[in-house]
Amino acid sequence: MSQSLIRLSEVRRRTGYSKAWIYRLISQKRFPQSVKIGIRSIAFVESEIDEWINQRIAESRKEVA
Repeated sequence: MSQSLIRLSEVRRRTGYSKAWIYRLISQKRFPQSVKIGIRSIAFVESEIDEWINQRIAESRKEVA
């Protein structure tokens, strides 16, 4: 199974969240964990981010219905 990694800038673009807010959610275990890809570099598993976004959409629509 092939998994793609995306950088923090792409995660920020997809979620609309700031870097600080993403790190806060990670520390609260409310956001997918990052993957260390270098000494000072992190990335995220694309499928985990997509799933997290889809869950937020589903929760939002359930509250409205």
